Amino acid sequence: MEKTENIPFQTIDWDLIPKVEHAGETGVATWQTLQFQGLRVRIVEYSAGYLANHWCQKGHILHCLEGELVSELETGEQFTLKKGMTYVVSDDLSSHRSHTQNGVKVLIVDGDFLKKK
Repeated sequence: MEKTENIPFQTIDWDLIPKVEHAGETGVATWQTLQFQGLRVRIVEYSAGYLANHWCQKGHILHCLEGELVSELETGEQFTLKKGMTYVVSDDLSSHRSHTQNGVKVLIVDGDFLKKK
């Protein structure tokens, strides 16, 4: 079992976290990222017309803050997340990618606790 550090209580002012752009197949994802040992927390904004440029195998907890997102599985299944909805998946349990027609803002938490056992 991997040793992880404890995270002390802290507040996060997302206005102070730098924004980094990542190109999709179409559109742009803008990430604001906090990295802890074994844990990553992000606010991600996908532009209108965004389509991920890869199929992701990583586990995530993804919560929709604003807008609407379609999570597509490589099997062809599609799941629409609207404001207030969440999906959860562990590492290596699906190939998934996101797309949005009008743009969306999400909170994404991922890390070692989602590794497939």
